This record gives sequence, C-alpha cells and structure tokens, in this order.
Amino acid sequence: MAKRFAVFLGCNIPARLKSYEMSTRAVLSALHVDLVDIPEFNCCGYPLRNINRDAFVLSAARNMALAEQQNLDILSLCQCGFGTFRMAGHLLDRDAALNETVQRALAKEGLVYEGKIGVRHLLGVLFHDIGLNDLQKKISLPYENLQVAVHYGCHALRPSNILRFDDPVAPTIFDRLVELTGAESVAWPLKLECCGGPLSGTHDSLSMDFAEKKIEDARRAGAHWIATACPYCQIQFDTIPKRMAFERGEDLQVPAILYPQLLGLSMGIDMETLGVDSVRSRIAEFRKRLAA
Repeated sequence: MAKRFAVFLGCNIPARLKSYEMSTRAVLSALHVDLVDIPEFNCCGYPLRNINRDAFVLSAARNMALAEQQNLDILSLCQCGFGTFRMAGHLLDRDAALNETVQRALAKEGLVYEGKIGVRHLLGVLFHDIGLNDLQKKISLPYENLQVAVHYGCHALRPSNILRFDDPVAPTIFDRLVELTGAESVAWPLKLECCGGPLSGTHDSLSMDFAEKKIEDARRAGAHWIATACPYCQIQFDTIPKRMAFERGEDLQVPAILYPQLLGLSMGIDMETLGVDSVRSRIAEFRKRLAA
C-alpha cells in the first residue's frame, strides 16, 4: 500500500525553486509515496515567529488542522516549515492559554487542532518510512568517484529536543542517504554552520561571507558538489557564487544540488523530470560521474 502525506511546499519553493517540488514528486512517485495537495494551506508562520507569537502559532496550527481533517501527516520540503510546525505543536501542548486562543480563532473556520498528526521532513520520510534498503534497490546508476559535502541546514537540527530529527552535533541521516547513491559524503569542518541565507537582503556582504567560507571549506575537503534539502540553502549556494564573481571577482567552484535531484539521477530519472538546469548547475559534468 502506498504511503500518503499532505505535502507542504512553503512559500519559497513554488515561487523560486520549482525544481525542488518537481524532483521530490518524481522521486516519491517512483517510491510509491502519494503526495496530497491541500490548496487551503497558508504560510507556516515562520516570518512572524519573533514578531507575534500567537499569530505565528495560529498560522502553523491552521495548516496542521487542515491536514488533520484528512488524517494525513504533513511532509514538509521546507525546513522552516518543518521546524515551525514542530515548534508550534510543542507550544500548544504546553501552554493552555495559547491553545485556547488558537482554538477559538480556528473555530471561526470550523477547524480544530488536536495534535493527532505527525510532521515530517522529506529526508526523514526517505530514511525512516522508505528505508535505506528499499531505497538502495531503486539505485540503477550509482555514482563513481563523486565526493559530496552534505549541508544539513539549521532548521532540521535545532532545537533538537523539539525537532527530534537527528543528533544535532553529529548527524548522520543525510550522509547515509547521500552514500546509498554511491557518492562519498566528505568530512568538512563547517558542515553544520549556517549558509548565511537569513542575512540575504538585510546584510548582503555578511551573507556572502558566510556562504563563501562554507563553499571554500567544502572545496578544501575535496567535494565536487554540495547537497542540500532546504530551499533557502539551495538558493543561497546557487546564487551567491554568481554574485561573488560579479562583485568580488571570485570563482567559487563547488556548486549545489538538491538531494532529490541527486537521488533521482542515480535512480535513472531523466534530468528534465527532475527540474535540473544544465547551465546553472553544471550538471553535464556531474552526470559523467554516474556509473555506465
């Protein structure tokens, strides 16, 4: 029986990174996972997190209540969404007054949040629900001599007691998912550092500094590519090198690829279906490392 989830894309993916959705749908379809779209989903609430706590939690709770109506766990592609839903659920479980306020607002739409569903990130579904053994069986074109720097992103790991995704100090889930494709996950000192994405638009120079340090660190570790599973991080690693070349005359040599694209190519799914752009991602060079 196929597994079913309510898919949460977040705000950035439909507008700025459609390839993340395309590649995820292609890979999960091949793995017999059904993604159910809920058109009424709204922003997860993350932008309000440090401005208005009640509005932040209400926005998240509304999405979770909509998924509860269909008795579906949420599969979030966006790490901000994943972290926000988990945090909102944590607060609602522990703050009776907040819960009452949110339930009163939801009731105006005939909704109620009961905390009956789970919230999962894409990597967690692949690792726990599908499992490494079944994923391995789908690999038809394993990579050869491909070294990958795995970038976890901040919102999948912290706060660890609430997210419960992986060990926040020494995570392994993403590394093992990369390695089942035949690629090598390299050790690099800045692996768990922020990509600098949250600073983009407010402090561009510092944002570039963060990304530059990470990309250079990945290069020194021998990585050919950086693997991501967060829209903000992928956008950051995909756009900063171009800005660095234009504004600072620097050529950063380690491009980034979304994990479902990395996985999908090794499963034999074609580049167009995965939303791979051969110019932006230098994928032609990357494709050569697939086993014949």
